[in-house]
Amino acid sequence: MTKRLPQAASLLEQMNAALAQSKVADDRQFVTALARGLTLLAAFEHHEQLSHQQLCQLTQLPKATVTRLTYTLISLGFLRTTIHGQYQLGSSAVRLSAQAWSRHDVVAFAEPLLRQFATENEVSVNLATEIEGEMRYLACCRSPARLSVNLQVGSAVPIAQTAIGRAFYAVSSPTRQAVIDSNLQANLPVDKFQQAQIALTQASRYYETHGYTLSDGDFSIDILAVAVGVFDVTTGHYAYSLNASVPRANWQAEEYEAMIVPKLQVLAERVGRGVQ
Repeated sequence: MTKRLPQAASLLEQMNAALAQSKVADDRQFVTALARGLTLLAAFEHHEQLSHQQLCQLTQLPKATVTRLTYTLISLGFLRTTIHGQYQLGSSAVRLSAQAWSRHDVVAFAEPLLRQFATENEVSVNLATEIEGEMRYLACCRSPARLSVNLQVGSAVPIAQTAIGRAFYAVSSPTRQAVIDSNLQANLPVDKFQQAQIALTQASRYYETHGYTLSDGDFSIDILAVAVGVFDVTTGHYAYSLNASVPRANWQAEEYEAMIVPKLQVLAERVGRGVQ
């Protein structure tokens, strides 16, 4: 009989245990109010959005305490409310997480692979993830060819207008897609949001059939790019997307796709596995 390994405790479970231990130990150096606020944030480890009631249930904190904590965290930008009255992580939490992502093991592992790929194929290649309705670049390796747009780590590009954004949307779960839609709706005029929805729906269908997305001058008139999703085996979901771009003047889209997409898909698999 195979012995089942114990599951690692969630962040929320770890923090609740620390709260309980501090109470038992009567630790006067332990700031309970701060710990409760961080516990509230930890509740979002496995959830994109949570209601007030769900926060109370998950954290086991009184309703009035959760009300005060959410108010404070919203005021500081660590939480935000959606148009449906749900809570989700806010811009302050996102800025910290983006900084952490840039030092994440997966990103550090990916960077030499991206550099090699860019050199061997004479393309620019980038790794990104979605943050608050935009694609945030985590690793960038430029092509020897001069591009009209040169992005750096931390740069943000629109989801619906870029291959890397469309690929991320296409591979995301319906729940993640709904969150992205909500973010876009909150930040775009009605006509632009409708255009974005159409573009993302079409891109998702294209990805389902072809296994990649294409931007032929959509984001920048001078750039031709393809992108694929990256499945992170450590988390069990699509956490990133990869693009490879070249000057449009140098390539026909069909020839470029045939040349680069199979190689980019192999690169995405290697990055997601975290194995050389």
